[in-house]
Amino acid sequence: MQDEYRTVARAGVHETEVNRSRFLCALAPAASEQEAQDFVAAVRKEHADATHNCWAYVIGADASVQKASDDGEPGGTAGVPMLQMLLRRDMRYVVAVVTRYYGGVKLGAGGLIRAYGGAVGEALDALGTRTRRRFRLATVTVDHQRAGKVQNDLRATGREVRDVRYGEAVTIDIGLPDTEVDAFRAWLADVTSGTAGFELGGEAYGDV
Repeated sequence: MQDEYRTVARAGVHETEVNRSRFLCALAPAASEQEAQDFVAAVRKEHADATHNCWAYVIGADASVQKASDDGEPGGTAGVPMLQMLLRRDMRYVVAVVTRYYGGVKLGAGGLIRAYGGAVGEALDALGTRTRRRFRLATVTVDHQRAGKVQNDLRATGREVRDVRYGEAVTIDIGLPDTEVDAFRAWLADVTSGTAGFELGGEAYGDV
């Protein structure tokens, strides 16, 4: 698994104009290829009257799925430059749809490549990106007496507390970078006088 990846901070639309043609770039995070395809379908439906709805998406922290479509523009002038822009910016789990409303002036192949790639780049700048890092999931089990202090200490040190459950004991789910597991285990034993339980789980990604 990749240690970290970047994705778009939020879904949104950014518009640019090139020689009277309007280019609307809709960007969104997508957790799966199905989500990306659903987003493309939604934008195409919303802009069914547009000249073209070209798209590209990258799924997987290692960019294992890469797809793009020119949607009627000359081959390689729309979807591919959009995809290249996403990859150049190290974007993952992201989908982009550029909707073009033709303005009467032909742009030529070079102009189209710059317009479509540029629309994605400008939209990324406008909407912002965020970095997500790989974490080990872990579960801390602690008695009620110590639970409040442990939770406060976790949050004070910037630990990601994912869930807290109250039963006979208090169970706290957290995310930890792999490199900090041993140090955390020692810290937990120290602050709870060795009474806390600690169990490592699988892996997930969280915001840095």
